[in-house]
Amino acid sequence: MTNANTKQHLKTRPHRRPGSDIQQTSQRTWRYAVAGLAASLVGLGLARFSYTPLIPALIAAKWFSASDVVYLGAANLAGYLAGALAARAVAIRIGAVRALRAMMLLATLSFFASSAPVSFTWFFAWRFLSGLTGGIIMVLAASVILPHTSVTRRGLVGGVIFAGVGLGVAASGTLVPLLLQQGLQQSWYGLGILSAVLTLASWWNWPADVKADAAPSHQPKHHRASPVERALLIQYGLNAVALVPHMVFIVDFVARGLGHGIAAGSRYWVLYGLGAIVGPLVTGHLGDRSGFGPALRAAFLIEAAAVLLPTVSTAPASLIVSSVVVGAFTPGIVPLVLGRIHELIPHATEQQRATWSHATTSFALFQAAAAYGFSWIYAQTGGDYLVLFSLGGGAVVLALAIDLGLALTTRKA
Repeated sequence: MTNANTKQHLKTRPHRRPGSDIQQTSQRTWRYAVAGLAASLVGLGLARFSYTPLIPALIAAKWFSASDVVYLGAANLAGYLAGALAARAVAIRIGAVRALRAMMLLATLSFFASSAPVSFTWFFAWRFLSGLTGGIIMVLAASVILPHTSVTRRGLVGGVIFAGVGLGVAASGTLVPLLLQQGLQQSWYGLGILSAVLTLASWWNWPADVKADAAPSHQPKHHRASPVERALLIQYGLNAVALVPHMVFIVDFVARGLGHGIAAGSRYWVLYGLGAIVGPLVTGHLGDRSGFGPALRAAFLIEAAAVLLPTVSTAPASLIVSSVVVGAFTPGIVPLVLGRIHELIPHATEQQRATWSHATTSFALFQAAAAYGFSWIYAQTGGDYLVLFSLGGGAVVLALAIDLGLALTTRKA
C-alpha cells in the first residue's frame, strides 16, 4: 500500500470513540431488561394480580357464584405450576425468545377471551392458560437476559425484570378500579389493550435466541446438586408459604378482621404493590454489592419480622411497614435466589436454567399448597388471621434456620 493510500485509508476508516462498545453493550442490556420487565408485567403482574380486584365485580354482575370465583382464582395457580414444569421443554422445542413472545400474546388473548361469561369451563381454561404464561415467563425471561449481563449488574438487571410483578400489583389496586367504572367487560378490554401494547413494545428488544440444548461442550452433562443447592429449593418454597398470608388475606384482615372497611383494606394493598415495585430493584442491588448468599440471609430475617409484625401490633404504622416490606419481598426474593443459583453454579448456563426451573416449580408447589392449606386453617379456626401470619412467619424463620445450619456445617467440615 502506498503512503498516499495509507493516508486515505486512515481518513476513511471510522473512528471509534473510547468506551463506545461499553456504552452500546450497556444500552443493549437495559433494552433487554425492559423487555423482561414488560413480560413479567403482562404474564405475572397483570395476568395474576388484576383478577383479585375484579372478583367482587364478577360476583355482583352474576357472571359466576362466589364459590366458582374461588376455583377460577385457583386455576391461575395451577396453570403457573404447569408453566414452570413445561418451560424448559417449550424453550427447547421452539426457542426461549419465541416462547416468551408467544406467552405474552397468549396472556393478551386471555384478557379478551375473558370479556364475556361464555361458561365456567371457558373461563377456567383461560385462567389456567394465563397462569401457564406466568410460569413459563418466570422461568425463561431472566435466563434469556442474564447471560448478556455483566456479573456486577446481574442483581440489578434481575430486579428490573421482576419489577413488572410489582407494577402489576400496583395496577391491580389503582388501574382496575378505574377501568371498572366503565364496566366489567370494558375492564377486560382495557387490560387486553395494555397487554398488547407492552407485547408489541418489547417484541424486538429481546436478545438473539440461543437453543436451550446448545450447551458449550465444556459443561458437564450430568450435574449432581450440592446440599446447598437442594436446600435453596426448599428455602424458596418456604418463602412462598411466608408470602401467602399477605397476598391472600391482608385486605380482608384489615377490612373485616379489624373492622376498618374495604376502602382501608384496599389502601394497604396499594402499599403492598408500591413495595413490590421497588423491592426487586433494592434486593438486586444489595445482592450485587454484598453477594447473594449474605443478602438472601438478611432478606429472610427482615421478611420474617415483617410477616410476624401484625401478630405483635395492628397499629396503622405497623400494618403499613408490614405491607410495604412483605410486598417488596414478593418479587424481591426472586433476583436474590436467581443470583444465588448463579453463584453456586458458575459458568454452566444450562444447569443454571435447569436449577432455576426447579426453584420456580418448588415455589409454585409450596404457594399453591399454602393457599389451600391456609384457607382451610382459616375456616377451622373461625377466621383467626393471626394464626396465618404466625405460620407464614414460622416458614421463613425455618428457611433462615436451614441456611444458617448449612453454613455452620460447611464451615466445620
